[in-house]
Amino acid sequence: MAKQKLTVGLVYGGKSGEHEVSLQTAYAVMNAFNYEKYEIIPFYITKAGDWRRGPLLSAPLASLEQLKLERAEGGTKAALDTLFGKLYGEQTLDVLFPLLHGTFGEDGTIQGLFEMADMPYVGAGVLASAAGMDKGVMKKLFEHAGLPQVKYCYFNSTQWAQTSHDLVRSIETELGYPCFVKPANLGSSVGISKANNREELEKSVELALQFDLKVIVEEYVDAREIEVSVLGNDEPIASVPGEIVSSSDYYDYAAKYTDGQSEMLIPAPLDEEVADRIREAALQAFRALEGCGISRADFFVRRSDGHILINEVNTMPGFTPFSMYPLLWRETGVSYQSLLDRMIALALERYERRSALHYENS
Repeated sequence: MAKQKLTVGLVYGGKSGEHEVSLQTAYAVMNAFNYEKYEIIPFYITKAGDWRRGPLLSAPLASLEQLKLERAEGGTKAALDTLFGKLYGEQTLDVLFPLLHGTFGEDGTIQGLFEMADMPYVGAGVLASAAGMDKGVMKKLFEHAGLPQVKYCYFNSTQWAQTSHDLVRSIETELGYPCFVKPANLGSSVGISKANNREELEKSVELALQFDLKVIVEEYVDAREIEVSVLGNDEPIASVPGEIVSSSDYYDYAAKYTDGQSEMLIPAPLDEEVADRIREAALQAFRALEGCGISRADFFVRRSDGHILINEVNTMPGFTPFSMYPLLWRETGVSYQSLLDRMIALALERYERRSALHYENS
């Protein structure tokens, strides 16, 4: 008899500055699942990196706080035994659904673990996840693909310690003020600062280096912020564009997740031809990273001349109540539940195709 439901391992939390965002996303997704099609095993990763496996669920947990699985038994060993069960003939899970934002979740590390466990998983693979997390590598791939972007420079903590004076002078000459300073490997606008002068630039770099060993500095552009959701594997499709009108000077962490004051215009008020160009650029960016499953591509549309500039691609966009990714698909005609179904189907499709590959000469 065929199995009635798919068992989904929902993985969330994580050793990341975006731990709380992940919990919000996991709670939203858990409440959106169709439990006539799926049953869920929650896997919570603490801020310290410990794993906790929850019981099999046929309905969502009652509160976000319960996601922390305080009464879970067996700790990391029990969780990883379930995760790797397929390798020793005790498979419980059908597919893994990572909802981990930032380091150790969106950067290819957890995807590598899933590959070693021989399990299908939702979202981008190891390469796209790692490239999509490292803003410096991402920008090089965009450049290779011919996608216009803002001017930037890219350096690590050792280079800053040894040649900070030269780097500052180069930034002032090539980018000017104001400019934006970002940790290279962090999302959700954590650790980002806007620098208006040399003193602020130096402080901003020191702040960014608290979160990562590499830093990106970007020129400021007076621009509209446009986002597009992408869904698919080898034949991805793009949603209608949406526009972010930030509640602050720029779209920082508070504007994204806590104050609820930023405005989302869906669809974005754009000429049809401009909207189509942005959607096509989103697909180009997806392919440049060798993406699969899902992503959200973020753009600037410069106010002075309407020039379209790629900002970044997020390979694991949020699904919180404030998140753009599912809202764009809803406007495009794909409901939240249908979106989750499609994401899981894409994960299984990718796994089946990769499983047919040969890894040695016969």
